[in-house]
Amino acid sequence: MADDEVKPIVRIADVDLDGHKKVPYALTGIKGIGIRMAYAICRELGLDEEKKLGELSDEEIERIEEEIKKLSEGESNIPSWMYNRQKDYETGEDMHLVGAELEMTVKQDIDRLKKIRAYRGIRHELGLPVRGQRTKSSFRRGRTVGVKKKQ
Repeated sequence: MADDEVKPIVRIADVDLDGHKKVPYALTGIKGIGIRMAYAICRELGLDEEKKLGELSDEEIERIEEEIKKLSEGESNIPSWMYNRQKDYETGEDMHLVGAELEMTVKQDIDRLKKIRAYRGIRHELGLPVRGQRTKSSFRRGRTVGVKKKQ
């Protein structure tokens, strides 16, 4: 397929992706799919990783969409240690969330932490770092935290 026959925009998982990028790099435009997962999807489907996304046939694009759906249901052959949602809080299943579903789930997790007044939830409420970083010299924007300056 010549370069002028490349589809400029390809829609996968409700996201418009650049058809001029190589397949794995284009797939990273979908929220929840990083470069490692994109390569895993390509290898699982037997796609040429050097091909541009716009050069793929409609059938190959359909297969990519089906694989992404399988990931979110936990039915893919990709190992579960690569999933972004292992041992889900409600179901206990391993799944890989993408797009709006991922954003919604993360928001629900944070809201749950806030509701039960967990330390992490309180830090989220206050807009402070959650993962134990120091606040004396970092995260100074917006509010006074840490040590006051001597006068």
